Amino acid sequence: MQPLDDLLEWLSGRGLEIVLIILASVLLARFVAWTGRKITDDIDRRSTGGDALVRSEAAKHRHSLTQVITWTLIVLIYTVAAFFVLDRLGVPVTGLVAPATVLGVGLGFGAQRIVGDVLAGFFIITERQYGFGDVVSIQVVGGGDPARGTVEDVTLRVTRLRSADGEVITLPNGQIVKVVNLSRDWARAVVDVPVPSTVDVGKVNDLLRGVGREAFADPALRPLLLDEPSVMGVESLGLEEVNVRMVARTLPGKQFEVGRDLRARVVLAFRRQGVTVPVTTGDAAVAAAPAPGGDE
Repeated sequence: MQPLDDLLEWLSGRGLEIVLIILASVLLARFVAWTGRKITDDIDRRSTGGDALVRSEAAKHRHSLTQVITWTLIVLIYTVAAFFVLDRLGVPVTGLVAPATVLGVGLGFGAQRIVGDVLAGFFIITERQYGFGDVVSIQVVGGGDPARGTVEDVTLRVTRLRSADGEVITLPNGQIVKVVNLSRDWARAVVDVPVPSTVDVGKVNDLLRGVGREAFADPALRPLLLDEPSVMGVESLGLEEVNVRMVARTLPGKQFEVGRDLRARVVLAFRRQGVTVPVTTGDAAVAAAPAPGGDE
């Protein structure tokens, strides 16, 4: 009966402590995760205004930072709990320092890519290169087409994007070599309009200015525009056509919608005035090229 008595005594003593430590760590980790979700939900509710793409830069940074802090705290909680459990089991924790150091060095050599991902993620977040809700185009090591989409999650190790087709793209932060942020502070819709070289360019400019005024006065489009669209003039010359450029500053992530609307308005204005586009351009007669905020 002595072994059974010893087992019962251990269970009522150290065994109970181990159970309480594990239970407390799980509850604390869940509380931290719940608190993190509440904070991020509150940030989203106060900063989106009903639109997931229109966020202040500070709100996007706070959202990403909250996610990273939550993840770090959860890892720290489970790590501390593991040391307490080992101590209650009678394992000399101080004796594990030297083996842990050797193991850490080995993992450092074997997991250099993971370390690189974490360091890259740290600088992405602290430098505010992009954040939750940004529309970005990311080029990774190895070339290929850039990954474009809306940032759904940024951790120290990976960045997750949601593409326009609804696909989730996961990118290791250490593999990122180039980031184009299409929704930083403001964006620009660029519409290049090809017209025959025989057409009066002054008339075309007046038509495009009229389109810009109508677009800026439209109650449905006005909230997306920061100022009235402007006509930059002739952008390029050809033997049979010239390209006239029209630009509009928009809210972050709204350059695509504004560009489509302006193209439709240009087509209607040209039809009303009897202005035709070169036949050789086909469907690409009026093209829009969205560009991130910044100078020309």
